[in-house]
Amino acid sequence: MRGNPGVLGLRGLTGPRGTQGFVGQQGLKGEKGDEGMKGEQGPMGPMGSIGDQGLKGDKGDRGEDGMVGEPGQKGEDGQCPLGCVSLPGPPGEPGLPGPVGLPGLLGQDGAPGAKGLKGDPGIDGTPGTPGFPGNKGEPGKEGNCSCKDGQKGEVGLEGSKGTKGELGQMGPQGVAGEKGSKGEAGQMGLMGMPGPCSPAIQSAFSAALRSSFPAANQPVVFGRIIYNLQQHYNPSTGVYTAPVNGTYAFSFHLTASTRSLKVGVFWNFQPVVKSTQTYELGSISQQVMLHLSLGDQVWVQVKDIISNGMFTSSEASSTFSGFLLQPDTCDIIMGRELPPPIIRGEYTWGDPDPTLSPNV
Repeated sequence: MRGNPGVLGLRGLTGPRGTQGFVGQQGLKGEKGDEGMKGEQGPMGPMGSIGDQGLKGDKGDRGEDGMVGEPGQKGEDGQCPLGCVSLPGPPGEPGLPGPVGLPGLLGQDGAPGAKGLKGDPGIDGTPGTPGFPGNKGEPGKEGNCSCKDGQKGEVGLEGSKGTKGELGQMGPQGVAGEKGSKGEAGQMGLMGMPGPCSPAIQSAFSAALRSSFPAANQPVVFGRIIYNLQQHYNPSTGVYTAPVNGTYAFSFHLTASTRSLKVGVFWNFQPVVKSTQTYELGSISQQVMLHLSLGDQVWVQVKDIISNGMFTSSEASSTFSGFLLQPDTCDIIMGRELPPPIIRGEYTWGDPDPTLSPNV
């Protein structure tokens, strides 16, 4: 017999914010809108201030000569007293120009000039129309032959190679074929992964431990975010994923309780460096530089439950930080492997792999 439905449970906590999705491709350009109406004329603006006096202009060209005026009337004869000496008067005004003279005689022919330069070659003429084939000639008379089969002659010398024949005329252009029908549009392909180099990208994070003694044999979850603007660190799994090929720096500063603490930095399921703290209420720090490829994963992991003395309180913090020091430039050829699988389950403490780093 089926029982009555249970009481509705409380609403669960909001999940962590997802990683930022890829930017979609640019959409098609929209159609041009209708032309708007011309706006009304605005009010006249205020009159501007008077400008400074301009530079003096260049001297103008000389004007044309004016027309010659008509001669004035002759004045009255002057009277000279007795005993005076006549003095020459001032020169009169120039007279009008005389009539044009007759043209001169034709000059003699000049000496022949120098020979001119050779002209450019003319354009080749178009080929002439080929002539009609001639009529077939009449067959000749059959000759009389009373000769007998003679002996075989010697092999003659090889003749010289004949001259190359002229290039034949190009045939007429063929008839253009019918235009084919337009094919159907193909489906849009999937967006590719980001490229291995991106000089403009940034990546950094810093997170702190929320509760002491985290689970062993898996990534330690530093759930209190101090800085994670690019969202490359996942606060729900404790794993940092490299966004691009480049050189990265990672560090941790951990507080240990009364138990010993053995901790290491893992890169794609393999330990890179390990640290051990056996003092009570001490601290342990580590810093390492790694060259990561796109999709590589880095996290912090403790060895086991016995060596898990990682501690946090209001007066002591345990932190894990990292940042992209320098991305690979596009002119450096670096190996690019497929991203590692998603972090799930438990992983052994293992010894560091000497062949783990591509720089070794």
